[in-house]
Amino acid sequence: MENRYSEYMDFLLVETMKYKATDLHICAGSKPLIRVNSKLTDIPNTEIMKPDMINKIIEDYLDEKKLNLLMENKVVDFSYSKRNLGRFRCNIYKQRGTYAIAIRTLPLEIPNFEQLGLPEILKTFTKKTKGLVLISGATGSGKSTTLASMIDLINKQYPYHIITIEDPVEYLHKHQKSMVTQREIGDDAKSFAGALKSSLREDPDVIMVGEMRDIETIQIALTAAETGHLVLSTLHTSGAVKSIDRIIDAFPNVQQNQIKSQLSTVLEGVISQQLIPRKNNNGMVLASEILVVNPAIRNLIREGKHYQINSLIQTGSINGMHSIERNLATLCKEEIISVEDARLKAQDVQLFNEYLSLVK
Repeated sequence: MENRYSEYMDFLLVETMKYKATDLHICAGSKPLIRVNSKLTDIPNTEIMKPDMINKIIEDYLDEKKLNLLMENKVVDFSYSKRNLGRFRCNIYKQRGTYAIAIRTLPLEIPNFEQLGLPEILKTFTKKTKGLVLISGATGSGKSTTLASMIDLINKQYPYHIITIEDPVEYLHKHQKSMVTQREIGDDAKSFAGALKSSLREDPDVIMVGEMRDIETIQIALTAAETGHLVLSTLHTSGAVKSIDRIIDAFPNVQQNQIKSQLSTVLEGVISQQLIPRKNNNGMVLASEILVVNPAIRNLIREGKHYQINSLIQTGSINGMHSIERNLATLCKEEIISVEDARLKAQDVQLFNEYLSLVK
C-alpha cells in the first residue's frame, strides 16, 4: 500500500482519539465520521472517501487469511493495537458493492470499577467460585468493558486460571495473581461452543465467554457453571428479565423445563446496562439494572413466572438490586443526565416518572 494511505489512516485514528470518540466510520461517498457523545460528526479537514482509497487501506490492514475471509463472507472482525495510540476493534463489511469500515476504540489500560461508575454489588459477583453472571445491553452499551473490569478485579485478587473466549479479543489482560489465557475466535478457536467445550479440559476457575450466541454455547455455559466454574458472559438484551427469557426461549419447548431448572440453580446475577450522554456533553455515563438472584427469584425462574421478577427488583434495594428506571431517576436528580435522555432509555416510562417525582 502506498505510504500516504497508511499515513492518512493513522491521522484518522489520531483524530478519533483526540476527540475522545467511541467509533470511527469509513464509507465510500462520505467523509470519515466519528461518534462523540453518541452523535456522529465528520472529522475536520478530511475528504470524501473513494472506494479505491478504502480498498488500499484494507489491503494494508488484512493479512492473506483475513482477506480471504472477507472475500468469502463479505465481512471480517479483528482487533489490533497501535503503539502510543490505543487498541481498536475493527469490522470491515460490504455495502452497495463497496467496502466500509467500522472501528471501535478500546483503552490500552483496563478501566477500573471506580472509573466506570459500576455498582459496588458487582464486586460480590467476582467473589463467587461458581455460577453464571450475565451482562446484557445493546451494542455499544459497554458490556465488554464491564466484563474486562470484572475479570481484572478477579485477576488482581485470586490465584486462578481465567480463560477468555472472544470474537475478537478486545482488552489484553496481563498475568497478575491469576493466569489469564485469551482465545480469539478465528485465530485460536473455530467457534464459541468449540472453545467453551475444550476450556473445560483446560483446568479453568473462571471462564469469560464474549457472547452467548447460540443454543450450543448457552448449553455448555450452563453446564460449566453447574460443574464448579464461574462463568461470565454477555447477551444482546435490554433488561434483566428479558435476559432470562432469551436464554430459555433459545431452546425448544420440550427442553425448556429442564433449562428453567438448570438456570434457576446456576444464575447468580444479571447486570443490564446502557450508556447515556452526560448533561454537560462531556462523555457518557453508565445506567444499570441489577438483578441479584436469591431463593425467591430461583423459585420464579423454576416455575416460569419471570414476569414477577421485575417487582422483586424494584423492592430489592436491600440486596443491592435496582431497576433501570430507579437508576435513571437518580442520575436525573444528580443533574448528570437530562430527563429527556432518561425517558428515551426507560423501559417503563410511567415507572420512571413515579421514581422521578419521588427523588425530586
